[in-house]
Amino acid sequence: MNQIPDVCLPPSGPRFTPKQGQYLAFIHAYTLVLGRPPAEADLQRHFQVTPPSVHQMVLTLERAGLISRQPGVARTIKFLVEPETLPPLRPNPEQLVKSSVQRYA
Repeated sequence: MNQIPDVCLPPSGPRFTPKQGQYLAFIHAYTLVLGRPPAEADLQRHFQVTPPSVHQMVLTLERAGLISRQPGVARTIKFLVEPETLPPLRPNPEQLVKSSVQRYA
């Protein structure tokens, strides 16, 4: 049986998992919009995970050659992936606004 692996395979670029792709897409979008890279706290807020989880993901992305950074210096993440290889950034379901207001058609 043919199964699609759980890895995004850009045409001739780096490999990353769907979760890594979302982190990369967020880093790229954040940097484009705000003109500076996100801090780990920004990643934590967006993905609603613990600080150690974010830090481990940053280290994983760095080891994979997808980003570079200066340890101990804030906001030094440099994006090393071609933007066209990134998946679309999906909203975090926990961040969607829930309302008890009824919609009228």
